[in-house]
Amino acid sequence: MPSWAVEFWVWLTPWPTLASWGSAFYWCWSPVWPPTPSTSCSHSVTRQVVVACTILIQNIGAMASYMFILKSELPATILSFLRTEASGVWYEDGAILSVLVTLCVVLPLALLPKIGFLGYTSSLSFLLMLFFAAVVVVKKWTIPCPLPINATVSRVSNSSASDCSVHLFVFSSKSAYAVPTMAFSFLCHTAVLPIYSELQRPSKRRMQNVANVGISLSLLVYLVSALFGYLTFYAQVDSELLHGYDAYLPHDVLVMSVRLAILLAVLLTVPLIHFPARKAVLMLFRGEREFSWFSHCVSTVVILSLVELLAIYVPDIRHVFGLVGSTTSTCLLFVYPGLFYLRLSTDHITSCTSFWALGLAVFGVLVGVLSLVVIIISWVQAY
Repeated sequence: MPSWAVEFWVWLTPWPTLASWGSAFYWCWSPVWPPTPSTSCSHSVTRQVVVACTILIQNIGAMASYMFILKSELPATILSFLRTEASGVWYEDGAILSVLVTLCVVLPLALLPKIGFLGYTSSLSFLLMLFFAAVVVVKKWTIPCPLPINATVSRVSNSSASDCSVHLFVFSSKSAYAVPTMAFSFLCHTAVLPIYSELQRPSKRRMQNVANVGISLSLLVYLVSALFGYLTFYAQVDSELLHGYDAYLPHDVLVMSVRLAILLAVLLTVPLIHFPARKAVLMLFRGEREFSWFSHCVSTVVILSLVELLAIYVPDIRHVFGLVGSTTSTCLLFVYPGLFYLRLSTDHITSCTSFWALGLAVFGVLVGVLSLVVIIISWVQAY
């Protein structure tokens, strides 16, 4: 993650919080919201369908990206622990491993009817990410810069001291992927309502506390990992941070453990992202009908099957991150919250809060369009 990306998120944190966004999503999702004279039922249904489809595309893209990571990295992680070369056995096939972990881990967790059941797996996932951040900090002081020139690290070597200087801003064609990727990282809006509904004595203040703690802890982990990862490899930092450690420390037990921890954290995150996606599907096709185990199970299997197909057949994870991140993620993170606030607020359009809400929506449109254009240009140049 570039250094400007870290500063961008530090600046962005004070924007409207998840509690306000959660009420906005309720307005757009809930069919029992009484339409005003200026708002017809058809418009209300249209808004619900648009938001549900956006959430569905976003979360399917996120789950496909995570399963792609598992498919790509799990075979190499297993071989690194076994300390053997590739020999064509079944556990070296990422597609087979992806299907197995989906059937054995993701599917049972995704079938749980309440999101509160996933709180334990989510806590474990965060602890694993905390372990990753701690190792990145420790390795900063064990890897020299410039890296020594030898056969092991020749492809990642920082050959001069100038490569070890800090650049506050670094812009390139790859920067277009940075904002969509960060949008993925902080996009937890879709889980607000399920979490709120399962809080003991739910209130805006309690939901605000949940949002503040969750966002702050995530920001801390991302900030520390990005900062010390950059300060370790500087200009040679890889878009997948662990690849740099693998090149310099190919059989380091701690690095291999971190890789396994990251894969487990990613795996445990998939059921949590799946929950709002299934809720969107059920809302689209069943509305407010009573809970049905048949619909619950069928929608779960269909969504996970689609995710597996995307993870297995999409050749590059950046395509998923970039395309989905620059469209649905920016809508859910920037555009919709601003528009929802303007729709719900009784403040005049010239008020300070309305101005910031409008600015948030305009900023999201600009970021999404700019990122999408640059990504498409990079695709055209690549092919």
